[in-house]
Amino acid sequence: MTIEITHVRYTGTQKTHESISDYKWVNRASNNTGISTKPAMVTWVDDNSNTAVVGSGTQQVQVGSVHPAGSAAYLRTYADKTWTNNLLALPVF
Repeated sequence: MTIEITHVRYTGTQKTHESISDYKWVNRASNNTGISTKPAMVTWVDDNSNTAVVGSGTQQVQVGSVHPAGSAAYLRTYADKTWTNNLLALPVF
């Protein structure tokens, strides 16, 4: 299943990948929408049968999970073999 992450919510005032607490998304196949917590989305993305993206068409980038030692896992976008900041550019809800 593929979803597009469309909005993010942060805890506190810092806007970092680590401080994102929730993700708003749309399932492209069914047009269903939802909101998921960071831990739930990391688990969902880690399941190889699922794909999360930001953007569409030529502007689409894949979302991957980052699992730093000693810290909670979080999501980032990955384009052209480089971790990118597309999630931080999304609207806040």
